[in-house]
Amino acid sequence: MRKQATKRVFLITVCLVLVLSLLSGCSGNNSAAPAASEQPSASPQASQPADTSAVPADFKAGTYKAEAEGKDGKIQVEVTLDDHSVITGINVVSQNETAGIGVEAINKVKEEILSGQTLNIDAVSGASESSKAILTAVEDALKQAGGNVEAFKTKAVVKSGEGKTEQLSADVVVVGAGASGVSAAVSAADKGAKVILIEKTATIGGASNLSWAGKFYNSSAALSSGLKVEVEKEIADWIVNNHWRVDAAAIRQYVTKSGETYDWLTGKGYTTTFLNFAGEQLHMLPPYETRQELLRKMLAASVEKGGGQVITEATAQKLMTGANGEVTGVVAKKSDGTTLEIAGASVVMATGGYAGNKEMVKEAFGFEGVNGGLGQNIGEGLKMSWEIGAKVPDNFGGQMLHQTLARATDKLKTQYEPFEASYPMMLSYLPTLMNVGPSGARFRDEAATLTAVAAANTSAFNGAYHLVIVSQAQLDALKAKGMKGVQAPKLPGMPPEFYASYTDKFTLEQPWKDADKVFESMVANGDGFKGNTLEELAKNAGMDPEVFTAEFKLYEEAAKTGTDTEFGKAKEYLVPMGSSGPYYAVIAEINNLCSVGGLLVNTKFQVLNDKRLPVKGLYAVGVESEGVLFNDTYVGNGVGLGYSFTSGRLGGEDAAAGALAKE
Repeated sequence: MRKQATKRVFLITVCLVLVLSLLSGCSGNNSAAPAASEQPSASPQASQPADTSAVPADFKAGTYKAEAEGKDGKIQVEVTLDDHSVITGINVVSQNETAGIGVEAINKVKEEILSGQTLNIDAVSGASESSKAILTAVEDALKQAGGNVEAFKTKAVVKSGEGKTEQLSADVVVVGAGASGVSAAVSAADKGAKVILIEKTATIGGASNLSWAGKFYNSSAALSSGLKVEVEKEIADWIVNNHWRVDAAAIRQYVTKSGETYDWLTGKGYTTTFLNFAGEQLHMLPPYETRQELLRKMLAASVEKGGGQVITEATAQKLMTGANGEVTGVVAKKSDGTTLEIAGASVVMATGGYAGNKEMVKEAFGFEGVNGGLGQNIGEGLKMSWEIGAKVPDNFGGQMLHQTLARATDKLKTQYEPFEASYPMMLSYLPTLMNVGPSGARFRDEAATLTAVAAANTSAFNGAYHLVIVSQAQLDALKAKGMKGVQAPKLPGMPPEFYASYTDKFTLEQPWKDADKVFESMVANGDGFKGNTLEELAKNAGMDPEVFTAEFKLYEEAAKTGTDTEFGKAKEYLVPMGSSGPYYAVIAEINNLCSVGGLLVNTKFQVLNDKRLPVKGLYAVGVESEGVLFNDTYVGNGVGLGYSFTSGRLGGEDAAAGALAKE
């Protein structure tokens, strides 16, 4: 997904009509594509080949071009080797990875390859796909040169800090530098606490670097615009909508205190822009490319000015405890192998959840879709807390399910222009097509596709994926008249970054050129199915033929009569499928932006044990504590991000007060 500054005015305009893109907190992937920074030269020590064996007889020095698939497209490189098979330069010619995450990973891996003359390098946490891509591309270049690839892949990497232990101390230790962690660290420092903030990646900001907007209820900007939320009604509706399985005090605290967070952020130089979205109070974050820098400035002005530290590429491993079970600090491991023992009177967990841990998500929630959040969030913070007595909440397992994705998109982008490659995905957002589950049974009123949360949860409840059925007659209509041909009521509600590269073609009337070829390629790539008959499509897609054909006939009857007896779909969305094949089935999956909750907290953000009493010295903010707001899954609109900043601000103050009271 791309972030292009030249598109920003258009995208903000489009956002005014696309509610589906507004779920934030841990929003879907958004990326910018600046060039990777100038590559370093090989270090002076890198004057020998990867090992001491002779250079292969067929080795040829020179510069070789290679490429590999990254997270957001191909990464193309030029690798230069000298006569001794030493890699003297790696130039990234082209890449589209996420600024601040993938781009930093590319640069870090380049440096390690050049300085160590090795491919035996660990992927950068949070950017494994980008890391692996640059390693794969360099390996390909070595093969082209006839180099000793095995020697490069097996050469041991000596970490300078291996076996060393460094002891540090602070009043407050914050684990995780996303929106909530940075906010907690800054607010704690502003209250006079010495703070150490550790982050496992090289990036500050976490998922907030990828998000779009947050909700700060009745902020000064909202009130000055004339929009005011009725607080008591909002709180009451929230509680009912979550079936009362929430902490009413926590909801009240967020709704009544989040408006202050808007002013607090503005005062810190992190300016958000208010947007009245059909009565919703939303606040758009600063431009994507500026966010990490702004957060780093906040940390410098508060944490570092107060004598604290910000330590990146340091992964927390366990909590230290005292004789009475109180938390006394954190043990972490730096990327160079150094062990950190950080003593602290208060420890704040802001570790971002576990959505990157596929097995954990499946066990807790039964979800098998796509992780669209940060890959580094694998649940360490929760596990460390549980190990020392923190309670696993009764509603543990909730996730923030968001966009619908088509499995075919990535491969198609290597074969077609972005607009054409997005045909299957766009169809997954239209209410006028038939949707079925893996068995072939229709499972919803397809108008659910018009609302992100409804679309995501109805699909996830019915399996790891669903299928969007398209007939040849519908493809012909798309080729001739675009989405108007299948009576789409409005443009697909995809997040703006999905279509930023083809905004000129993203209209209802744009004909779908080569639609037949694209869908044939989808099938050939294994990301969809085709059948000349309904029975053949069912067989090829793994559906039950009897179930699917019966459902298809019922759907066609509903389209003819205008009455959907199964799901009550509105007449205007009941469009005939066509009575002759071939038929296609698009594999559609749901994007999970992050987990919701995992630690039970009170309104001072103290983590509670099985007796619902505070674990002394332990606090949690952001995603880890968000389960107090929701029942089994996130259903907010901008709440995730608004709560992250607000819980961090308030939780940091509480952690500082607790720490300083012990002195």
